[in-house]
Amino acid sequence: MGRIIAVANQKGGVGKTTTAINLAAALAEKGKKTLLIDLDPQGNATSGLGVSKHGDHTIYDLLVNDIPVNSCIRKNVSSHLDLIPSTVDLAGADIEMLEIAKHEYVLKKKVRKVSGSYDFILIDCPPSLNLLTVNALTTSDSVLVPIQCEFYAMEGLTQLMHTIQLVQKKLNPSLEIDGIVFTMFDVRTNLSQQVVDSVKEYLHEHVYTTIIPRNVRLAEAPSHGMSILDYESRSAGAAAYRKLADEVIRR
Repeated sequence: MGRIIAVANQKGGVGKTTTAINLAAALAEKGKKTLLIDLDPQGNATSGLGVSKHGDHTIYDLLVNDIPVNSCIRKNVSSHLDLIPSTVDLAGADIEMLEIAKHEYVLKKKVRKVSGSYDFILIDCPPSLNLLTVNALTTSDSVLVPIQCEFYAMEGLTQLMHTIQLVQKKLNPSLEIDGIVFTMFDVRTNLSQQVVDSVKEYLHEHVYTTIIPRNVRLAEAPSHGMSILDYESRSAGAAAYRKLADEVIRR
């Protein structure tokens, strides 16, 4: 069975979707059969890979309309990389799902049917701790937490860790914290290094060695519907996500 990783942080603007897209692309580039699930109603992972949000089944249909998982997968958005896209329809899905029996397990029941077909399944979670995120955590083997190197980096992390602990206790005892990934690191400032040091001291969790730099090409890539590996393969951002993929594979 493939390893299922939730990419989660309820604080927006931390590089969560950027990490989900580019880590998935880097794993695929290394020959790992990878599925990226866009569980964010904003659908940024979908548009960031240049995939249309219209015309085919999406994650909303999977969760609410009981459409089979294989009917929702867009195959080969790039070599070795598949995607379950998202649309704005997903915004009310957590309310609609309350009517479903065992609604915390809806995603798990569907995704486990295809997990044997992939080496890695990454779930791009919404920037909130709602039922969608709980479904992602219940489905996953582990959680990867991107943290922006800024003054408010710790904001909301305590609540996220508490939610993970609740899911471990009540819904998914085998859930682990995969690790912390620092993003938007600016070598020109002392603040970035101070944030890294303080988070390491505070969390006592695994922290990935790879640090994602603040990079213009990384910011530009989604507007072209491409991962950084396709948009600017030789950039510092592409190199960082390749290194992160190596670390994830080793774990």
